[in-house]
Amino acid sequence: MVRRITLRGRWLSTKTIPGIPVLWHLAWYSHSLRSKQTGACRVVIMNPNQLPVHSTYLSEIWIYPVKSLAGFRVPSAHAGWPGLRYDRQWMVVDAHGRFLTQREMPQMALLQAEIGDNGLLLSAIGQSGAQVFVPVSKSGGPLRQVKVWDDTVIAYEPSAEANRWLSDRLDRDVALVAKQPDVAGRTYRIPGHAPQALSFADDFPYHLISQSSLDELNTQLDEPVDVRRFRPNFVISGASPYEEDALSSIAIGGAEFAPISPCERCVMVNVDPRSGEKGRQPLKTLAGTRRRGNRIHFGQNVVAVREGTVAEGDPVLIGLLHQ
Repeated sequence: MVRRITLRGRWLSTKTIPGIPVLWHLAWYSHSLRSKQTGACRVVIMNPNQLPVHSTYLSEIWIYPVKSLAGFRVPSAHAGWPGLRYDRQWMVVDAHGRFLTQREMPQMALLQAEIGDNGLLLSAIGQSGAQVFVPVSKSGGPLRQVKVWDDTVIAYEPSAEANRWLSDRLDRDVALVAKQPDVAGRTYRIPGHAPQALSFADDFPYHLISQSSLDELNTQLDEPVDVRRFRPNFVISGASPYEEDALSSIAIGGAEFAPISPCERCVMVNVDPRSGEKGRQPLKTLAGTRRRGNRIHFGQNVVAVREGTVAEGDPVLIGLLHQ
């Protein structure tokens, strides 16, 4: 399936006004109205040699090698078209090849996936020695047809040992499958760029949340939650609460990104990453404050429009949409 994406923003050029180099940015958006294209534009000026308003910076980077297993935090990463390197390149499927997540199996939150030397390390959180290593190999393994939402793709099983290990811990017949190198069974398309491969992520290669938005949410909860509930790739700090709703562009380190849509939330945010148990919060509170129609939003789905390296502590230059 090809996802066609309309960008909210695009960098144009670098110019100078007396004493201040600035980035001119055209923030635009469009929608279809009875087959007619409509839109609006706004020019935003920012100074790339200074920290942006609010001193916004990248505070956390997270990678989730296996879809719906616990991820790990890294100090820096390469941000490419398909996402962060190794992010959601593997997933767990049932006997019929259908993807499994914490939505139906919350105990998956207690299994950790990390990238080690030349391979993937799976471990049971809090259980010393309960782990299995899966070498990263281009030679692959047995091929099988698997399904991610409405997409059917051909993946391969890299390790029979990992299949047994996961089945034992999830008490169900499951298998670990890997995305085939250089095979784009799932893609997305943005204007001005060739179609790009999509990992086993739900819909988009990157997910961003704001720490201040999470802090604001926690003021409304009896028991605070941390960022792991929302499984972001990027956490930015220093912005105003929910300012990410109005982003038209994001520049971090050597990479640039375009926000595509608010992230729709489901029961997965109710899974406690410490216990693997599902409760009623924070989705219940978000439903009362962040509902738009029949959808509940928190965070932003984004795509890369320029590849590069990002690191924790990098200043975040943002463009905002103005109505």
